[in-house]
Amino acid sequence: MFETRQALRKSRRLVFKVGTNILFEKDGLSRNRLKSLARQTAALKKAGREVLIVSSGAIGSGFKKLGLAERPQSLKMKQACAAVGQVSLMLAWEKALNEAGLLAAQILISAADLADRTRFLNAKNTLLTLLEQGVVPVINENDTVALDELKFGDNDTLGALVTSLVEADLFINLTDIDGFYSDDPRRNPEADLIAEVERITPAILAACGGGGDLGSGGMYTKVRAAKRLAEQGLASVVASGAQRDVILKIVEGEPLGTFFRPRPRKLHGKKNWLAFASRPKGQLTVDRGCALALTSQGKSLLPGGVTGVSGSFAAGDPVAVADEGGLVLALGLTNYTSAEVEKIMGRPSRFIPAALGFCHSDEVIHRDNLVLSEGLL
Repeated sequence: MFETRQALRKSRRLVFKVGTNILFEKDGLSRNRLKSLARQTAALKKAGREVLIVSSGAIGSGFKKLGLAERPQSLKMKQACAAVGQVSLMLAWEKALNEAGLLAAQILISAADLADRTRFLNAKNTLLTLLEQGVVPVINENDTVALDELKFGDNDTLGALVTSLVEADLFINLTDIDGFYSDDPRRNPEADLIAEVERITPAILAACGGGGDLGSGGMYTKVRAAKRLAEQGLASVVASGAQRDVILKIVEGEPLGTFFRPRPRKLHGKKNWLAFASRPKGQLTVDRGCALALTSQGKSLLPGGVTGVSGSFAAGDPVAVADEGGLVLALGLTNYTSAEVEKIMGRPSRFIPAALGFCHSDEVIHRDNLVLSEGLL
C-alpha cells in the first residue's frame, strides 16, 4: 500500500484524469497541453507502466463548435454538444498520442455499464486487453445517451471508478488549481495548500470550493472521488495539470498537489463492484442488534434482523441495508426477492422452508456478498 509519496514510485498501473479547464485555451483545445500529456504518457510506458486516460472536454468542445455562448444546461443540448465535441476531442488525443509513438483507443462508458455486473466485467476485460496490447485507452462518459439519473455526474467520479475497475495503483486528478486548499483560493488568497490528507472527514468535504467555467465538477467531486478510492485502499493525487511534467513528477514522489493517503484495506472482485459501481434496486431495514452484528462483528444478514423492505428486487440484485434511522450501513447481493424477504423477515432462518416452500440460503445476504458502506458517498 502506498502510505507515502515516495511509495508512488512503485506504481505500475495508473489512471490520470484531465479536466476540461486544463484541456482548453481561449479558442479551443490546447494542442500543446495534449502534446505534453502524450509525451508524459509515452515516458511512463517506456518505464514499464500501464496508463489509462480519463478525458473531459466533449461537451466543452461541442458547445464551442456549435457557437453557443456558454455551457448548455438542458440534457438534450448537452448530449448534442457531446456528440459534436467527442469527435474533435478524440481526434486531438489520437494525434497527440500517435506523435508520441502510442496507439489510442476510444472507450465510452455509461453508469449503467458499470452498474450491471456482466457489463462491468466486460468493460474491465476490454480495458485490460487493451493494456496488454500496449494501447492507451482514452475514456469518457457516454454523454450522448446517458440520462441525468443514470450519469456519473462528473469525470472525477468516472476516473475513480475506472481506477477501481482496473485495480490501478494510483489515480492522478489534473485540474486548474494546485491541489486541495484549506479554503477556496479563488475567493481567499490566504488559503493554504494541503500537501497530504490522511483521512477525509466531513469537515474536509465542507471546505471544498466550486469548479471552473467549463467543467461540471468542483473540488468537492475531486475530494469525494479521492475518498472513495482511499476507503478502497487506493492512492490518489489532485494537482494542477498546468505544471510541467506534473504526472512524471508525481510518480517520482515529488510533493506536488495534494496526496490522499489510502486506508489499509483493499477490495477485489465482486466486493469491489458492489462498493463502487453497483446501484441498489431496493433497501432492507434492520433492527439495532442486527446493525451491530453487521458493522462490528462481520456477520451475515439473517431474516430475523430485517424489519422492513422497500423497492422491488430479484434474487441476486444489489440492495442497500439501513438501520431504523435510515442510515445506510452496507450494500449486498440478496439471496431472495423483495416479496420473499417480506414473508421471512423477523423470523429465524429455520422457518424459511415453511414460509417459502424452499430455502436458497439461511442468510438474506451472506457476508461474502456484503460491503460496509463506510466512506461510500
